[in-house]
Amino acid sequence: MAEIMIMGELLVEVMRAKEDVQLYETGEYFRGPFPSGAPGIFASTAARLKHSTGIISGVGNDDFGKNILDRLNQVGVDIRRVIVSDAASTGVAFVTYFADGERKFLFHINNTPAVMAKAPENLEDLNDCRFFHIMGCSLMASIPFGQEILKTMHMLKGIGAKVSFDPNVRLEMLRDPKAMDIVREAYENCNIFMPGRSEIRMITGEEDLEKALQKAFSDNHNLELIVLKSGSEGSKIYTREGLAETMGIYKVTQVDPTGAGDSYDAAFICGLAEGKSLKDAARMGAAAGALNAAAFGPMEGNISRETVSRMIAENDL
Repeated sequence: MAEIMIMGELLVEVMRAKEDVQLYETGEYFRGPFPSGAPGIFASTAARLKHSTGIISGVGNDDFGKNILDRLNQVGVDIRRVIVSDAASTGVAFVTYFADGERKFLFHINNTPAVMAKAPENLEDLNDCRFFHIMGCSLMASIPFGQEILKTMHMLKGIGAKVSFDPNVRLEMLRDPKAMDIVREAYENCNIFMPGRSEIRMITGEEDLEKALQKAFSDNHNLELIVLKSGSEGSKIYTREGLAETMGIYKVTQVDPTGAGDSYDAAFICGLAEGKSLKDAARMGAAAGALNAAAFGPMEGNISRETVSRMIAENDL
């Protein structure tokens, strides 16, 4: 039984080992496969922080699927609701990095098991769920899959689970305009909204940041917190009363930014689950995000209760 649940795509990631090498260029410049998918990164981080965590997803009955499931099982994620399909291969994302910090993704996810999972038929073994996390990339990956995620969201809200939503928009996945309707439904039903600046402006339709924040709270009467993430500028936590906390970043030598935001999300939710203050939850999020970015590979950061606590103790933020 899992306290924290997430539903979304699982895939492996294959990355250019050097910056500024386009994906269309032929050469011996790839590293991987690494277990990945934003929902998988979230689940892995929450489990490594010793919270019971489960994921609803799918992989192929192949070596890439084994790569993912072995890692999640190793760190303690409940993978009983991950389908293992003989009908199609595990999803793959190819990634290249550029010197200016930008990344480019090429996803092979359509018609893969990553987007084939269904909402649970009942809530057996899910009654202990306190938090259900949703990623915008999962909603955009497939319209039917996005609808299954929303169905699960409403089921878990019905038993009192809090819904957290990171809209992490991947334009590479936004092939169907209807996907934004699904994103909006998650936005209008979440309790904890975790966007970046561009995302909150896009979803609310307000260019002015303060107006966008106000609009988000007026659009959703369930909304309790907005966790506004700004990359190297840190994060800000808002309640309906206004700005509650400001959080900086823990400085590390960044090796790979992929998954840092997902690790932040997971650690922040773990902090809330532990009853910590908003400031301490944000510290946990910032520490997990930094540890993730300090290693190459989306799940490779040295994240644990001990390393997160040490980073917080050794840095005054």
